[in-house]
Amino acid sequence: MGVQRTTLPGGLRVVTEFVPGVRSASVGVWVGVGSRDEGPSVAGAAHFLEHLLFKSTPTRTALEIAQVMDGVGGELNAFTSKENTCFYAHVLDDDLAMAVDLVSDVVLRGRCRVADVDLERQVVLEEISMRDDDPEDLLGDLFIEAMFPAHPLGRPIIGTVDSVESMTRSQLRSFHGRRYTPDRMVVAVAGNIDHRQTVALVERAFGGHLGRDVEPVPRRGGAARVRARPELKFVKRDSEQAHLSLGVRAFGRHEGHRWALSILNAAVGGGLSSRLFQEIREERGLAYSVYSSVDTFADSGAFSVYAGCQPENLAEVTTVVREVLAQVASEGITDDECARAKGSLRGGLVLGLEDSGSRMNRIGRSELNYGNHRDIADTLARIDEVTNDEVRDVAQVLLARPFGAAVVGPYKSARQLPSSVKSIVG
Repeated sequence: MGVQRTTLPGGLRVVTEFVPGVRSASVGVWVGVGSRDEGPSVAGAAHFLEHLLFKSTPTRTALEIAQVMDGVGGELNAFTSKENTCFYAHVLDDDLAMAVDLVSDVVLRGRCRVADVDLERQVVLEEISMRDDDPEDLLGDLFIEAMFPAHPLGRPIIGTVDSVESMTRSQLRSFHGRRYTPDRMVVAVAGNIDHRQTVALVERAFGGHLGRDVEPVPRRGGAARVRARPELKFVKRDSEQAHLSLGVRAFGRHEGHRWALSILNAAVGGGLSSRLFQEIREERGLAYSVYSSVDTFADSGAFSVYAGCQPENLAEVTTVVREVLAQVASEGITDDECARAKGSLRGGLVLGLEDSGSRMNRIGRSELNYGNHRDIADTLARIDEVTNDEVRDVAQVLLARPFGAAVVGPYKSARQLPSSVKSIVG
């Protein structure tokens, strides 16, 4: 059956995938707008709107929105990333029409009433406090700031206390009106659905918003180029552990190397047999949690390593991580490591797509990020085609780049960090 695609007047793209054997439907309205599209004065606006638009529409109150979804046992939620925002619902297939209408109503006609702005401002500030209370969550934002200093990618998706407290209703309404247009949107639907019926439901839900004859706007990054070198960031927390992230800027998603980098990541720190897990946890017992990860944006990215350890072990953990990465940069990974990493990626891809929600996420992201859709069998074949030489070449290029790092832990100041940490950036 595959993925089917229709572009409606106004540039709105509708992509669907029939998933056999399920009785559910997942609907996502994706907007090609994220935190990197915000100016400093409205940092956190996309995330703020993610909260605010659910408060009311011209025909529904927040309570009525919640009651409708609870009444069918469905899920209604949203998330914001650096480059995209998605409002989604997961329901029984019989409730598809309701879900399309409800999610579209929220995204297009959610109101920014003064009382709702003030109320939700407090909720977002509580969310920032929750982030600050979780050292690993705080570290994630701190690391991205270290990798992209003075750049929109480096700002936290959630915003800052200052930006959220000062953001006005008029700023939020302007951001919504200018950015949330059909040419920047994708409606992705997966499950026990029919493409033609779904397109008709979307046309009805979007109504007069489809009037303009324009082309879709592709997601191509932002206006500002990444110029500054990565830095070292530190935040003091009276925690039992020291939390470390270090890494380098990676490739943008349009630069290629996608699957070779994924294989490298899986071999270095993606599982229980990975180099980092074996060296740091199994061989030395220095940390309970250690792993690597990749963040990919339109025009850049980040490859990072995380470890949480006792403060007195931070110096040794950092040294071992650097040694492992240096060895991989000079020698690459073994054929056995490459084969295991491929198997991990293949299994994770297929097992992760066994429900309609994950299928909806896949086709929505693919449409916004690439404008095309690769068949799962083609993706598996592409993973298999990657050679160990390609992985080695990627490792040599990637790990020769300048490193950045972030630490959250019980040190009085950055000056008290171990020398192995402070020497990462230089």
